[in-house]
Amino acid sequence: MTIKRAEIKNIPDINRLLHQVLSVHHQGRPDLFRANSKKYTNEELEVIIQDKERPVFVAFDGAGNLVGYAFCVIQVYQNDPICIDRKTLYIDDLCVEQLMRGKHIGTDLYQHVLKYAKKIGCYNVTLNVWSCNPEAAAFYQAMGMIPYRTSMEKIL
Repeated sequence: MTIKRAEIKNIPDINRLLHQVLSVHHQGRPDLFRANSKKYTNEELEVIIQDKERPVFVAFDGAGNLVGYAFCVIQVYQNDPICIDRKTLYIDDLCVEQLMRGKHIGTDLYQHVLKYAKKIGCYNVTLNVWSCNPEAAAFYQAMGMIPYRTSMEKIL
């Protein structure tokens, strides 16, 4: 498997995976997530892929098929009145092709993100997991992640 920075030419395959992610979220929370949609337009993806502060990593199998991605955002906290200055790498989205799950592609992507975060001097790596996606939460816990903060809601 090969993992590298995404390129504009990868957008069609990234879109395929974005639809898979949305499907999981829509099934878990149809009151919040639209069916048959995706998180970014093609124009937004082009901007993100070219933004050095928002690295997107893509994984390819041995045949050259795009089988996973990790959207990341570099966050720098400085001069906050209560928090210590730090650089964080936030994983905005990580997806592995549905038919390829269980083959350690997610683990390899996650490890690649960790290595990148260390290389650029990050203090930590953070992400959010929807409670309607327990498989993702279990994966991240197996990777050694621990809860960082909890969001709660009351539906009215």
